[in-house]
Amino acid sequence: MSVSAPSAITSFGDLLVKNPADMAFECLGAQATRWQLQQAADHLAGYLKSLGVKRGDTICVWLPDGGVWLQLLFSCARLGVLMVPISTRFRQEEALHVVKTANPKLIFVQPEFVNYDYWAVAQEIAQAVPSVEQVIAIERPAELWDASAYEAICVDEGQLNDRLCTFSTSGTTGNPKLAVHTQWGIFHHANNVAIFTTVQPGDPSLCALPLYGVLGFMQAFSALAGGGYCIFMQTFNTIRAAQLIEQHQATHFYGGEGLFDDVMSVPDCSVKSLKVVGFAEFAGRGLEVTEKAWREIGVPMTALYGSSECFSIMAGQPRTDDCSARAVPGGKPITPEIAFRVADIDTDVVLPEHERGELQFRGYNVMNEYLNNPQATADAFTQDGWFKSGDLGYRYGDRLAYLSRIKDTLRLRGYLVDPVEIEEFLARHPDVKDAQVVAYRHPERGDVAVAFVRKLADSLNDHALHEHCRAGLANYKVPSYFVFVDDYPRKEGPNGLKILKNKLRDSAQAIVIHAIESERKV
Repeated sequence: MSVSAPSAITSFGDLLVKNPADMAFECLGAQATRWQLQQAADHLAGYLKSLGVKRGDTICVWLPDGGVWLQLLFSCARLGVLMVPISTRFRQEEALHVVKTANPKLIFVQPEFVNYDYWAVAQEIAQAVPSVEQVIAIERPAELWDASAYEAICVDEGQLNDRLCTFSTSGTTGNPKLAVHTQWGIFHHANNVAIFTTVQPGDPSLCALPLYGVLGFMQAFSALAGGGYCIFMQTFNTIRAAQLIEQHQATHFYGGEGLFDDVMSVPDCSVKSLKVVGFAEFAGRGLEVTEKAWREIGVPMTALYGSSECFSIMAGQPRTDDCSARAVPGGKPITPEIAFRVADIDTDVVLPEHERGELQFRGYNVMNEYLNNPQATADAFTQDGWFKSGDLGYRYGDRLAYLSRIKDTLRLRGYLVDPVEIEEFLARHPDVKDAQVVAYRHPERGDVAVAFVRKLADSLNDHALHEHCRAGLANYKVPSYFVFVDDYPRKEGPNGLKILKNKLRDSAQAIVIHAIESERKV
């Protein structure tokens, strides 16, 4: 679905042409220049070729961040091979699903990492997937892998329109899909992001998020595209992140708003070297943390928008805006080559400014396909070729505002309601820490809203929350039931912990059905 690459760009490896003697990455003390990375990648391409890997083939990479991860991607680009990363947080069943979907020839693993035997598990997976010919152990993925014994492949055998890398969808409601992007799409977007985020030669970028996730990936490759370098952590530690920022005088940082709040709150560490902090809002604290970052360290923290299918940092708020504008999830597409519209959820009819509907996209940034899933690919596009994001939002001027996933929206008494609006209003109550609102679609009553609330005072009860909501929300937006919880069901993802709305919906269903049955008995 992506556009063709222009003839002016000849190789994905051109990302490393700028300042070849400058550093490309640092990881756990290992370092390499941009020239060393490209040379190592060319020799690794020779090794892959010796194993029979050729253009159009697929490999899986189940490794933590570091030199080998980058090296493999540039090797795959040289040969025209598709690289499918696997989250190091995945365990056997999750990794097996990715490998079955990918049908790779090879799997690269670190034998043991964070007390998990990846080698043994990968061997079992290889037995279950006939396409896998070999599992290859990488003992020190932080460094570059020495493949100098193999003849370097210095001329591209692949093409810029070849598939290069996949990014997994969240998988919070089922098995994840693998969104495929080409060499050209990745190369071009990395350059556009570098321009948008003003990466300068030599800029250090603290890559706190993993490379297998689209936000961590694009931070790293935009750093390389702009002539900067990557500081990898492999496993995240808040204090260590703050120390690395101070040590390297890092300029760029991306993650959830809560993640950055934790980092800038580390005592006896200065993170004032940062000039670009971009965040995806996960905890509903975007404005609070944005104001804190500006007030305490003078950093213009800004909201970003993106996805596995359309790349991260495809849109963002200008860093020159005030805090309230910078904190709005969404922003302006970073280049005119990325087009968006807002369409009616049911009919795909384009909606006017400020009216809520599905965010839809078209441009070089849109994925080619979901790997080996033609039905899901077909379902993801409108008849006139726009990608259906599944995100609820609206247009204001030349910007988009992201509200929530459409599957998380509520249809209350015929009105389409963004649950975040109710959640934010509940959080204004002095005794509420935060809230999550979902609905169960009852066959007779339609959507019935249930609010799951974490409270700050034991005395808080559902009657008080009913009165609080009735005083400030339209009647149809007031949740039917309030449930107090210690925490929400969560799942670790590449960008941080995600709340599992599907689990909350299951709980809401049980609550609503039980309540209605009890009402009928009375």
